[in-house]
Amino acid sequence: MSTPAAITAEQASARTEPAVLGNGLVFLLAAGAGLAVSSIYYNQPMLSTLAHEFGASAAAIGRIPTLTQVGYALGILLLAPFGDRYDRRKVILAKTVLLALALLAMAGAQSLAQLCLLSVVVGAAASLAQDFVPAAATLAPEARRGKIVGSVMTGLLLGILLSRVVSGGVTEWLGWRVMFGLGALGIAALGVIAARRLPSFAPTTDLPYAALLGSLATLWRRHAGLRRAALAQAFLSAAFSAFWSTLAVMLAQPPFGYGATVAGAFGLAGAIGALAAPVAGGIADRKGPELVTRIGALLVFVSFAGFFLAPGNLWLLIAGTLIFDLGVQASLIAHQSIIYGLEPAARSRLNAVLIGAMFVGMAGGSALGSLALDGAGWRGVSLMAAAFALAALLVRVWPAKTKH
Repeated sequence: MSTPAAITAEQASARTEPAVLGNGLVFLLAAGAGLAVSSIYYNQPMLSTLAHEFGASAAAIGRIPTLTQVGYALGILLLAPFGDRYDRRKVILAKTVLLALALLAMAGAQSLAQLCLLSVVVGAAASLAQDFVPAAATLAPEARRGKIVGSVMTGLLLGILLSRVVSGGVTEWLGWRVMFGLGALGIAALGVIAARRLPSFAPTTDLPYAALLGSLATLWRRHAGLRRAALAQAFLSAAFSAFWSTLAVMLAQPPFGYGATVAGAFGLAGAIGALAAPVAGGIADRKGPELVTRIGALLVFVSFAGFFLAPGNLWLLIAGTLIFDLGVQASLIAHQSIIYGLEPAARSRLNAVLIGAMFVGMAGGSALGSLALDGAGWRGVSLMAAAFALAALLVRVWPAKTKH
C-alpha cells in the first residue's frame, strides 16, 4: 500500500505547535545546539598537547580536526535528513547516547590512530547540533520564527567559539582526557533534560531512506539559491577552519610561545562576533540577506589580509579574530534565511545540504591549513584563507539567475 511521499508543512505545524514554546524550551534548544557542536571543537586548542604526547608532526596531528569535521559533514548528509522523516525528538535522543559514548571513548584513547577513528564518530554524532535548529523553526510561530531561530543559532555559534576557551583551560590544568570526559558528561545531562522537555515532532515526509537521501540532490538541482549559499559558506568555512585548526600550533611557536589556555582564550574574541551576529539577521530582514552575505565575506577577506601583512602582531590577531568570526557567522545566518524560505517542508534536508557543504569546507580548510603552516608558516595560512574569502565574495557578487 502506498503512502503520501510528503506531508504538508501546514499539517506538520498543526500537529506540533500546541507545544508551548516558552523561554525555557528556547534556551534548551539553544544550549543543546551549542553543547553538541562544542564536541567537534574540543580538540583544537589541545593539538599541540596531543602532538607532544603522541610524538606527531603538525601535519599528522592536523588529521584529528580534519577527520572530526569530515565525520560531522557525513553526519549532516546521512543522518540529519531523518529529522524530516521521523519524530525529531527520538532522533535527538538517539544521537545524545551515541555522542556521549564516543566522547567517553576519546577520553580513553591510547594512540593517534584511535583518536583519528573516534574523531569521525564524534563528528557524525555531533550532527545532533543541526537537529535543534530545524526543531526551533518548526515549533516557532510564524511571527517569531526569525527571532527564535536566531536565538538557537546564537547558542550554536557560542558553542563553537567558547568550546575552545573551555577546552584550552581544562587541557592546560587537568589534561585533555578530562576535557573529553567532561564533554561526555555534559551530553549525557543534555539527553536527560531533552527526554523530559522536548515535545514530539510530526514527520513532514514518508520517503524511504534511499529516496530521502536522493532528495538532497533533487533539492540541490532545484534551487539555485541553495547552491550559491552552500558554495559561498563552504569557502568561508574553509578560511574559518584553516585559522582555528592551526592557531594553537602557531601560538606555541616564536614569537609567541603560548600554551593551550591562550589559544583557547581566542574563542572569547570570536564569541563577541557570534553575539553580534544576530544583528546581521535583523539587517537581513530589513535590507535582504544578499547584502549581509557580501559584507560578511568582505570582513573575512580584510581580516586575513591583515594577518598576512602583519603576522606577528598580537593585537591585530585578536581584533581580526573578532572581525572574521563576525563575518563568517553573519553570512551563515543570512544563508540560512535564504534557504529556509525555499521549501518549508524540507527544512532539515535544506539545512543538511548547507551545513554539509559548510563542514566539507571546514574539513578541507583544516587539512590545507596544516599543510600551509608546515610549508609556508602563518603567512601561508593567512594568504590561503584570504583567497577562500575572496572566492566566497565572488560567488555572492556574481550575477544570480534567481532572486536568491
